[in-house]
Amino acid sequence: MSDFEREIVSCLNRFFKTNQIPGFAYRPGSQRSARHSGNVLADSPHPSWYCSIECRSIIDKKLYFTQHFHADSNSLHPVDAISDQLRKSGRTGFLAVEFRQGPHMADEAFLIPWQQVAGRFRHSTGISREDARSCIVLARSKDGYVLGSPNAK
Repeated sequence: MSDFEREIVSCLNRFFKTNQIPGFAYRPGSQRSARHSGNVLADSPHPSWYCSIECRSIIDKKLYFTQHFHADSNSLHPVDAISDQLRKSGRTGFLAVEFRQGPHMADEAFLIPWQQVAGRFRHSTGISREDARSCIVLARSKDGYVLGSPNAK
């Protein structure tokens, strides 16, 4: 599990606890069947918090679908596979993207609704840091990334 995935799990679990929302986030097992279910899953009786999150931590200023995602051996692109899995599971989907900026600047992270990710993938536009700022911002604290109030979603 990457450090960013671990941070997203901690962020969501802290969010659930702080806001007294029943639910928990976890990293699914590495079985082949779980391959396209997302890097982080959150389960909750509240439908809006029953979600799957694909995580990417990049050094670039823009996330590119050809560079930061890789098709499987059957040429199935992860965006298509995840979109299909979300449709089948009923989960809400997000892309958590962290823009790493080097030693002297703070990293930034965002949750981007999967519908926007899939739309940009279809139009081959990628996702810039500026695009991501219009989505859900994950603030940085001493404990790691922080998701705002439940109304932030």
